Amino acid sequence: MPSLPIPLISSLILGFLLVRMWVVDRRYGPLMFLIALCAVQGVIISLAHHYRVPGMLALQAMTAALIPATAWVGFQATAIRRFERSDLLHVLGPFAAVICLVVAPGMLDFLIPTLFVGYGGAILAKAMAGADALPRMRLEAGDLPMRIWQIIGGALMLSAVSDVMIVAAQVAGAADLQPWIISIYSSLMLLVVGGLSLSAALENAPLEEDVTPEQTITDEDVQIVARLDSLMKQQKLYLNPDLTLSQLSRKMLVPVKQLSAAINKVTGENVSRYINAARIAAAQDSLKSGENVTNAMLSAGFNTKSNFNREFLRVTGQSPSAWLAAQD
Repeated sequence: MPSLPIPLISSLILGFLLVRMWVVDRRYGPLMFLIALCAVQGVIISLAHHYRVPGMLALQAMTAALIPATAWVGFQATAIRRFERSDLLHVLGPFAAVICLVVAPGMLDFLIPTLFVGYGGAILAKAMAGADALPRMRLEAGDLPMRIWQIIGGALMLSAVSDVMIVAAQVAGAADLQPWIISIYSSLMLLVVGGLSLSAALENAPLEEDVTPEQTITDEDVQIVARLDSLMKQQKLYLNPDLTLSQLSRKMLVPVKQLSAAINKVTGENVSRYINAARIAAAQDSLKSGENVTNAMLSAGFNTKSNFNREFLRVTGQSPSAWLAAQD
């Protein structure tokens, strides 16, 4: 009876989730390509190491080199800025892998781990800068997108550990462990990177036309936040579940970094927490007026109950139902 190798099982899981993401959630974009690439890589690994299909080892090296570059471009294009032509330069890594495959195959043992560690470290470092460093992420999601990207970056870096273990196994005369090391480590990495990329928290707001501010605002931090507070009360911008730091920046005519820094200094919170605090205050008013929890959540600008419950607990120290009961 034919058996299914671990990477192939991972690919089937990712493939199913990818189809669901496309058909049910109607989500598209660069992260879908990353998930598809992870699923394909699992199939290739299975064909190469389990079924011994000729030519698959070479193909495995080329597709492996694509994964970290694709993750980086997906991170940039969804969390920080829209896709740019300069992002195409990241095909140089996979192109170098093809050259090594033809000229010096032994160099692949150095090149591919370097790509995983380099791109993974870059994602991790950028995500460690905080939620405000991801201006295209929905503020409703709080710190969750930052945490997810940190894990993805770390997973890419840790995948290089498998190469060290393979070398150690060969030195120790246990080369028969190599297929197991590849199967287990690659499956875990592919599932982590591909699976977390499915998270709705990484879905950014719809693209809008970039508008260059007509003038640079040079007011002090307190004045910027005072203007923002006034804008929030008058226009209730926080009710938009797709609100991003970039949108606030354009609305205020204040550069992203200056606006983020002003909020951090004056309120002691990042932009996401500042906006979600306003949303929770609106939800509290709705609950007091007799609305149920779901209606209060939606009317306050939250899309998901998990984000709402997490932020409500952070702001009030209680769940919505417990807080409402305490008001009686």
